[in-house]
Amino acid sequence: MTRAFGVSEVRKEFPILSRQVNGKPLVYLDNAASAQKPDAVIDAIANQSRTAYANVHRGIHTLSNETTEAYEAGREAARGFLNAPDTHGIIFTKGATEGINLVASSLAGTIQPGDEIVLSVMEHHSNIVPWHFLRERHGAVLRWVGLHEDGSLDMDGLREAVGPRTRMVAISHMSNVLGTVNDVAEVGRIAHAAGARVLVDGCQSAVHMSVDVQVLDCDWFVFSGHKLYGPTGIGILYGKADALAEARPYQGGGEMIETVSMDRITYNEAPHKFEAGTPPILEAIGLGAAIGWYRQFDQAEIEAHEHALYNRALEGLRGINGLRIHGEAPGKGAVLAFSLEGAHPHDLAQILDRYGVAIRAGHHCAQPLMTHLGVSATARASFGIYNTEAEVDVFIEALEKARGMLV
Repeated sequence: MTRAFGVSEVRKEFPILSRQVNGKPLVYLDNAASAQKPDAVIDAIANQSRTAYANVHRGIHTLSNETTEAYEAGREAARGFLNAPDTHGIIFTKGATEGINLVASSLAGTIQPGDEIVLSVMEHHSNIVPWHFLRERHGAVLRWVGLHEDGSLDMDGLREAVGPRTRMVAISHMSNVLGTVNDVAEVGRIAHAAGARVLVDGCQSAVHMSVDVQVLDCDWFVFSGHKLYGPTGIGILYGKADALAEARPYQGGGEMIETVSMDRITYNEAPHKFEAGTPPILEAIGLGAAIGWYRQFDQAEIEAHEHALYNRALEGLRGINGLRIHGEAPGKGAVLAFSLEGAHPHDLAQILDRYGVAIRAGHHCAQPLMTHLGVSATARASFGIYNTEAEVDVFIEALEKARGMLV
């Protein structure tokens, strides 16, 4: 049942939003890095710890059965959230980074020197470094796709980059810096026509837009719980059945085996084949709670709210002399990266913190993108479900004061 969206009511469910920072009400605009947690998530983890915690699977006692049921309910929540065909394709990881490393590692045994991995220059380091491992250790070639002036992906360049040696196209659904939303369904069509797989980094898109992995037709999709108002230390890797069947286990031990003897082993079926050792039990339960809480609301209403905040901030920033916006592609998400002439982003963030405003400053784990933009770092304000127009106004006012101090 859909719940009516109202930001004032939503904010009451986030205890941290009532605190002050440096004597000012907290204005938290660092959601692209990590979002705050509602009571529903905090309570789910605490209550499970208090009432029914044990290790999952294999146990036959009541606490183990209850914990396993709650843990697997988190998997089903993720399946429904992504509209995956079944839970066999939903793998719990400790985050999106581990999910991408899992895929890269599973591919490593089949990579031949000269095989190609196609990336865009807007990728997060988590979707770059694992592919560099294949370059360093197995002779893979990384091919890079550039951007247009507005921050949109050069699709013609992508078509040129994908060829007969392409094994993987790894692409962000939504940039964590530019906010650019890529047409990953079209990327998939291009890649699949060449016989290549597609991995989609959905860390930002999973929070800001509806995701249907069957419509996207991607082979792999990753997102992290902590950006989706859930716990840290938990993420989801979705894989198509045939991609999972091809993939080698990433780590060994625990639930990922079927049998072990002195001279051979056999593996469990997916998803357990890729979940070695004791999993992040409480975190998975917390992620399930986060997804359940988030899906109460109409996604279109959340998107409209966040875009209204972004547009209000954009107009405010346009009135500040010497300020440059990075990324204005049509249909972009509610992420606003900017530079101010004569002021280092770290200094801006530090001064804004004096006014209780939390933004991100740095290269945002996207150094190839910074090189493309011709900067070493940017400042970034990113908006979430609980932010308000009044907070945007506080942010703009604080930024204008920071400019007065620095420029």
